[in-house]
Amino acid sequence: MSDIKIIMKKEDYRNILDHCKKGLPNEACGLLAGTVDGNVKTVTKVYLLTNTDNSNEHFSMDPKEQFAALKDARSNGYGLIGNFHSHPESPSRPSEEDKRLAFDPTFEYLILSLQDIDNPVLKAFKVDKEKNVTIHEIEYI
Repeated sequence: MSDIKIIMKKEDYRNILDHCKKGLPNEACGLLAGTVDGNVKTVTKVYLLTNTDNSNEHFSMDPKEQFAALKDARSNGYGLIGNFHSHPESPSRPSEEDKRLAFDPTFEYLILSLQDIDNPVLKAFKVDKEKNVTIHEIEYI
């Protein structure tokens, strides 16, 4: 664990969980907009996007939806601070592909494991340029 903390509304968590469950058996994905104040990253809006890969092992976000989310975030005075995706059949940790595709070391990468559908696990990760992974705390408000 590092000293970075992500603050997220419980309602946003529920929206992510619902989106990911609806996406089953495939991975679901989306973007997170918000603010950064020192070591605290606050999620202010969640964008539920389409996984154009239709796969249970990887995802690609719809480019038009990504652009619309970025435009909306900026128009509301927020920046993109991370993304999320689900792991329908594996734990909440970055796969080798997740690490390879983690292009922004300032981004939060949230992974929701639905391996045990009755006990979903959401974790936040930072992936640095050397592809080292650090877990960040998520606080729900």
